[in-house]
Amino acid sequence: MPMTAIRIDKLLFFLRIAKSRSLAHSWTDEGHIRVNGRRIEKGSAAVCIGDIVTLPQGEGAVTFKLLSMPLRRGPAAEAKSCYQLID
Repeated sequence: MPMTAIRIDKLLFFLRIAKSRSLAHSWTDEGHIRVNGRRIEKGSAAVCIGDIVTLPQGEGAVTFKLLSMPLRRGPAAEAKSCYQLID
């Protein structure tokens, strides 16, 4: 059965954006992550295919659209195929 939603902290870890799930969880607890423009304050917040995720990086921000659900923390090429960067 395919997943329809995934926790934001788990997603960031599986997509290799965060080095650990606990790091991703701390980012959400601090309110640094936005999903579809809405501020996320819990690592348990659900993210679905088609959602737009924004997170800070250096002086700017990174925004991406979730194209498919990652099933595991696999190789970088597998992770990159699950999302599309938005300029």
